[in-house]
This record gives sequence, C-alpha cells and structure tokens, in this order.
Amino acid sequence: MMCIENHHSIVFRNSQTLALIFFAFILLIQPVNAKDNRPSTPEPSTPIMVGKTSYGANQMVVTAHPEATRVGLDILQRGGNAVDAAVAVEMVLGLVEPQSSGIGGGGFVLYYDAKTNKVYSFDGRETAPAMAGKYLFRGENGTPMKFYDAAIGGRAVGVPGTLRMLDMMHKKFGRVVWGDLMTPAITLSNNGFEVTPRLSALVKRDHLKLKNFTDTKLYFFPDAVTPVNAGDVLKNPDYANTLKKIADGGADAFYNGITAETIVKAVNEDFENPGLLSIEDMANYKAVERRAVCALYRGHNICSMGAPSSGGLTLLIALKILEKFDMAKFNEKSPQAWHLISEASRLAFADRNYYMADSDFVKSPGELLLDANYISHRAAQISPDKVNPKITYGTPTGWVEKTAAPEVVYPKPPGTTHISIVDKDGNIVSMTTSIEDVFGSRMYVDGFMLNNQLTDFSFEPEMDGKPVANRVEGGKRPRSTMTPIIVFGPNGKPKLVMGSAGGSAIMGYVLQRIIAVIDWKMDITAALSMPNIVNRGDGIEMESSAEFLKPALQKMGHPVEILDLNSGLTAIEFEHDGRMIGMADPRREGTAAGQ
Repeated sequence: MMCIENHHSIVFRNSQTLALIFFAFILLIQPVNAKDNRPSTPEPSTPIMVGKTSYGANQMVVTAHPEATRVGLDILQRGGNAVDAAVAVEMVLGLVEPQSSGIGGGGFVLYYDAKTNKVYSFDGRETAPAMAGKYLFRGENGTPMKFYDAAIGGRAVGVPGTLRMLDMMHKKFGRVVWGDLMTPAITLSNNGFEVTPRLSALVKRDHLKLKNFTDTKLYFFPDAVTPVNAGDVLKNPDYANTLKKIADGGADAFYNGITAETIVKAVNEDFENPGLLSIEDMANYKAVERRAVCALYRGHNICSMGAPSSGGLTLLIALKILEKFDMAKFNEKSPQAWHLISEASRLAFADRNYYMADSDFVKSPGELLLDANYISHRAAQISPDKVNPKITYGTPTGWVEKTAAPEVVYPKPPGTTHISIVDKDGNIVSMTTSIEDVFGSRMYVDGFMLNNQLTDFSFEPEMDGKPVANRVEGGKRPRSTMTPIIVFGPNGKPKLVMGSAGGSAIMGYVLQRIIAVIDWKMDITAALSMPNIVNRGDGIEMESSAEFLKPALQKMGHPVEILDLNSGLTAIEFEHDGRMIGMADPRREGTAAGQ
C-alpha cells in the first residue's frame, strides 16, 4: 500500500504579544503553499484536565500516567495527529513509568487511517542476538534456569525495537517534525517529575534486584541507600541527553554510535549474567509492517496484532468459540458465563502454546485456527456445566505440517503499558509497549531501562523429541501476548480502542471487556471496573471482589485462585451520539483526557 508521507512542523509559541497574535492571524487566513505543506501556526493549547474517565467529541488520549496523557493531548491540540501523540507519549512513559516500557524495550502498534479506512500494524518486538542459541536458558546442571536467574542482567536483553517501530510509523503517517516530539520528555527529564505512589512502591518491593547494578541503584536510590518516595521530584539528565541525540539524529542515533555501544558493553560485561548482544545486532535491527489479524464477532470486526504476538490470534480463537454460545443471556455475575469464557480460553491457549511463535522462523497454521469447521469442532468440546479435563491443541482443517511440540508456559510478572489515542480526523493508535518484567533486566543505561524480553522464549527447546515453536534462535522475536485491539461496529465505524498490561493475562483482560461491551451492553467505564477473571490454561484466576463466583465454578471442576490481578487497561469507546468515552484502569495511575 502506498501512502504519501507528510512531515509537518509545529512551532510552539509562549509569547502573548500582539505582534505574534497578528502574525498567527495572517498565517491562518493565507492558503497553504503547495511547496510548504506545514499547517498554520497552531493556537496555544488550553489547560488539560485529566481523570480516570473523560468525555470528548473530537479527540482523546488514555495512557498509564497523567504526565503522558497531558503531553499526548497537548500534541493533538497543537495540530499533531494520533501517531505524533503516540511518539511523544511513549517518550514520556519511558521516563515516568520506567518499570513498564521505554526505548530499551519493544512493542506493537495498530494504526487506523480514517482517510483510507485501513488498519496497519507495526512490529517493534525485540530480537535475539545473532549468537543466541536454543540452550540460552539452560543452567550449569543442564536443566532450565529459574526465571529470575535468567531475567536479571544481560542474558535476557534483546535488541530494543520501540524506536525503530515508532520511526517507521512516523515516517509513514506523522505530521510533526520528529525532533519536536522529543521535547516534552526532554523538558520533563531536566525539570524533574513527581514520583508516584506506584513507582515508589515498586522500587521498594524490588530493591534487592535494583541494587545489583550501580547505575540503577544510584538512579532509584540517589544516596545509594534511600529509595525514591512518592512526592519526590526525580530528574533524569541522562535520559534528556539520549533523547537530544535521537531528536537530532533520529532512530539511527540510538542503533548506531555511542548509545548502541553503551548498551552492548553493559549487556556483555554484566559480571554475573552476561548476554550476547553485538554492535551488528543493534545496527541490523528492523521494525516490520505486518498485516493485522481481524475476525468478526457478532457483526463486529475485531482487529489485533499477528505473530510474533500471540495475543490477537488467541483472542480471536476464544471469541469465535464463544460466538457459538448465547453469551447475551448471561451477565458478569453468572458462573456459567465465566465457565464458558474459561473453557474457550483454555482451548485458545492450548493452540497458542503449541503453534504460535515468530512466523518468520516457524511455520504455523495461523488464521487456519479461525476456520469455521475447526472452531465448531473446538466449541463442541465445551460442556455447558462441567470442565473438560482433556483439552489440548487441535489440528485445523488443511493443516498437515507437524514439527512443533507443546510448550510448558509459566506465568511471568508483567512490565507493560498500553496507549489508546484518537485524533480529530478519526485516526486511531492502539499501542502496547513493554520491557517484560517490572524494571526489565534491572539494567539502567543512559537514562532508560533495558528489557529482559528473551525470557519470553521457551526455556526448553524440545519436548518429546520435537522442537518447540517458541524456542530461542538468533535473530528471532520471542512470542508475546500483547493484544492491542481496534473494534469496528456492524456499521463499519470504530467502536472500541483498547489494550492492557498484564503479561500472559492480557488476552483474558481484553477478552472479558469485549464480551462485556458487545454481549452484556456495558459501557466501557463499567467494563473496566468489573473484577478481572482470566484462565491462561491451568485454572481460573480472579480478583477477590469476584470471590462469590468461586463455589459454583469449583463445583463445575475449575481450579480457582484469588489473586491481585493488576491489569493496566486503557480504552476509548465511541458512542452512538458521536462522543467518545476514554477510561484508564482504576487499578493503576492511568488517566484519560479528551476534547
């Protein structure tokens, strides 16, 4: 698909003199010169109010942090589009939410272009170093390493992909000059930001791991002893300097030169757990534009990310199975509804764990898993009132290749964030980014945290004598469960933008909200506030506020565990009257702001 690239500069003015007002007026009334497509000088932005919920008719930003939300809406108010806002927001999140994402990690983006009515997807997933082999996570005794033995330090650091992904998306669809989008985060880094209760609590909880690395310790424990506390003002001149290089030199300034050398040196010289990253790995990294995966659910077209994310396809499998049942006759308090959702999730996860991985390296059935006959066969395995103990992966119609083996999957702590944005032209960004575990590898380099995403590979390369699809291979992208979505209503117009943090539980968090909105007619504020209930294949996990469902589900045969399921959903719902509702997960510090 061809797309004209327009890169427009926005000039930020703070002076209120009559001369500048007159100048702006002259610009506004003159036609745009054909050789200079920059938009007219925008008016100064109006004060931005953020909250858990926001309403607007023109544009909306929902992120995991108030500072990021303000910056995103400010970019939109000044004439930028959804892509511009997403770039600026992610740069700010890397500063104020270092436990979750940033330029040291990777992610996925869905972009809806309102002019062409097309959905694009961009893959910025990290890659394994070229030297990495299938036994990367084997311990000295020949058995798989424990998670944190593998995750902390250089061994699990993949080539970061976020900047290349944002650069690719911006070159295709952005309006504001790239360097200008770094300015808000640079300013905030130099002036300092207020440490939130969540960041403070996570630093204190993780202090033993964070203190393993000198630079990390001195950032989060400024006197080398006392952790940052809620309300402290934390400055990060290292991050500001890194972003200045990126502002001037683009993404190349990150993947080539001093920053790349610093990353490689830190990863490989980690004394206890060195990695295999090279300068060539950094220089050779490429983001990839891929085809989004989409399927209908009760007349709604639901689009998400394809491989190497498993989130989108796993979500769609579960939805297509549930489409065989009358979910509308239940509600969020019905044990039978959660039984059906749980069983559909188990079936979807069984296929995920067997087949799904980086499609550039592994042959898999892909969207054959959504074939109508196959879905009917899978749905028939669900009993209406008891657990099926024999659920395993299936063989979709037309699939004859069988080279993979089922993977043993262990839930991992999440370090992820989601951004939902709609601009005044109706363009949409649904973007999930991550560094994997909370604070990633715990390695702080040039003002940002490095990921530990390689632990998303299988620690076991073979099972039953067959290769595991998600085994480690040089240059390969580890499977993810990030599930950014855009839902289009039966009329073809956008209905819902959503995604979440939460590791392998992300798909379940998103799934139950789609059911809530489409089947149970809940608005997004009620849907995000409902208790989290998920099944990743081994049993039901639920928040304590849903414990009243436990006896009935256990009677059906479900193992049930009560947990603190700290999702990080952000969502925008389009209402019938043309307004939008934006909402951030009440469990976290996220906010929404709209106009």
